[in-house]
Amino acid sequence: MTSLFEAAGLDAEAPRPLADRLRPQTLDEVVGQDHLLAGKGPIARMRSQGRLASLILWGPPGVGKTTIARLLAEDSDLEFEPLSAVFSGVADLKKAFERARARRQQGRGTLLFVDEIHRFNRAQQDGFLPVVEEGTVTLVGATTENPSFELNAALLSRCQVLVLKRLDDDGLDLLMQRAEAEMGRPLPLDAAARIALRSMADGDGRYMLNLVEEVFTFDQDFKVSADDLATLLNKRATAYDKDRDEHYNLISALHKSIRGSDPDAALYWFARMLEGGEDPLFLARRLVRMASEDIGLADPTGLMIANEAARTYERLGSPEGELALAHAVVHLATAAKSNAVYVAFKRAQRAAKATGSLMPPAHILNAPTALMKDQGYGKGYEYDHDAVGGVSGQDYFPDEMPDRPVFYEPTGNGREAAIGERLARWRKVRDDRRS
Repeated sequence: MTSLFEAAGLDAEAPRPLADRLRPQTLDEVVGQDHLLAGKGPIARMRSQGRLASLILWGPPGVGKTTIARLLAEDSDLEFEPLSAVFSGVADLKKAFERARARRQQGRGTLLFVDEIHRFNRAQQDGFLPVVEEGTVTLVGATTENPSFELNAALLSRCQVLVLKRLDDDGLDLLMQRAEAEMGRPLPLDAAARIALRSMADGDGRYMLNLVEEVFTFDQDFKVSADDLATLLNKRATAYDKDRDEHYNLISALHKSIRGSDPDAALYWFARMLEGGEDPLFLARRLVRMASEDIGLADPTGLMIANEAARTYERLGSPEGELALAHAVVHLATAAKSNAVYVAFKRAQRAAKATGSLMPPAHILNAPTALMKDQGYGKGYEYDHDAVGGVSGQDYFPDEMPDRPVFYEPTGNGREAAIGERLARWRKVRDDRRS
């Protein structure tokens, strides 16, 4: 099989990067994707049945999307036609389709591999539909972004989406062992440094092999420690794109960790987002939202602390102000939780939309003019502070709403337990007055 290096027109005897030399030559050699390639995995089933559907391979960088596509072409006896959405336009697509049609007339099929397929706009994506439907090409698209958001529904309906996983420690270890076998010598790393190297790779096999190739240039007579490795190699920033999937994945993890009352997990995701370059003010705003949505009246101080943390960051900036945000993260995670006000507000919104423009009952309307008094405005109103217990029990809903809805149902968590007891007493006063 022709390597990517040779496909680029370079001499086969020229020096080749380690990652290219170790590129799998069969699907069985692909690391870390057994859920797709082995046993009852979808690609394994297709191979056993002698068929290949159009696919979208969705996964992080360096996990084998391009390699799997190339090997599938070879395994299915299809011509491999690669395109990159970054560098290709409509003209390139048309030429690729024409070549595929010409091959089809000669009895040979085409696997059209489109890297970064999400970079094509909607109209360009629609261009794939006829050639996929008529079988001119078997499309294999690769993307690092969520296909549900980035690809047309029509295109998705014609393809099977397969999710590739970031490589785990076992997979990265296997790549290190293959590299050592290829080079004929062990890596000059102690045990802790090998672990650190895996961590630096962050599940990216290609990046791991690039790091390994650099490590092989170190003095072979000395074992490098983890601390020395961090100095000798410039560790790349954590994989994080502030306007893409990873952004939403991590903020979801932070929010759910706080909602789930796990301060340690919440701090971890908070730190991950800061390390990835997230705007701390965005995090501050989200903490205020969490305090209102998930803590609520179970701990009213949560909203105050979240707001104060945001103001503290605005005054101090980074890195000093980040500690105030961390304070808020821990407080919210350890606070009593209630979404009762959030749920009540949604119920009230639905009721307001359904009932339209009903007027308040006359007795709670102000009557600044004689005409209004004649219309009954304010008649019979009782000043609640003068009532026994401070609650008159009057009805405050529109007269046209005979069934008095209950929107707010406090939980028994934190301070809402006492609120629930008060509301029960007050509702009894209202019920007794209506009966």
